[in-house]
Amino acid sequence: MSVRSKKELGQHFLVDENILGVIGRLAELHDDDVVLEIGPGLGVLTAYLADRVQRVHAVELDATLGPRLLERLAGRPNVELRFGDAMRIDLADAAPDATKLVANLPFNVATPLIAESLDGLPAIELWCVMVQREVADRLFARPSTKAYGAVSVLVQLVAERTGFHPVSRSVFRPRPNVDSALVAFRRHGLPSNYPRVKEVVEASFAHRRKRLANSLELAGLASRQHTEAAIDQIGKLATVRAEELAPAEFLALTEALG
Repeated sequence: MSVRSKKELGQHFLVDENILGVIGRLAELHDDDVVLEIGPGLGVLTAYLADRVQRVHAVELDATLGPRLLERLAGRPNVELRFGDAMRIDLADAAPDATKLVANLPFNVATPLIAESLDGLPAIELWCVMVQREVADRLFARPSTKAYGAVSVLVQLVAERTGFHPVSRSVFRPRPNVDSALVAFRRHGLPSNYPRVKEVVEASFAHRRKRLANSLELAGLASRQHTEAAIDQIGKLATVRAEELAPAEFLALTEALG
């Protein structure tokens, strides 16, 4: 059965099973694991997971893949397949017992899915995701680099990277025009005031070329004068830009802003 990918859904199906062993190692799979997979596609990874863990909750947007998925997953009753938009459904309700997120994420939603899962899926302890190389580099980028942004700060406030593996374009069909990578990270905690921290971080990078104080004022989060006082309180110059602050300094800035 031939299945064509839908470009508008960011579909690049995983077809080379040689990469599965790397995913299994980085995901630290155990037979009592419950895994959430987003975007199972043709079910290659889904079947691999189902043969090694207790349960797999798979969420797929494209319902036309149903026949191919059911065929691939026949005889694996430990897979719960649900069709729907992972950006719209309540994933915590769809997979309440999942403690790992293992997925070849659709390119066009990878970054927001990861960002939203940090607090939206508080039971997830470990992520192992296949993403565009640019996204993978961004997640754990260092301050004052081009790749460093809001998602870098949020991910690093919640988790630490445990694995990284470049992935050849040849493992996908259709072959993408960009490089990919597997990145694994483990939760170490969630700041108690995370919703407020997230608000400050996202507003800080909304106008990243501007000074931090101006960016927060433009976002309507705080006046320039109030922000400059908070910036001074954390030991930074009033001219500082968001990309110059380390993740921990955003915690301090949020506290200083009140």
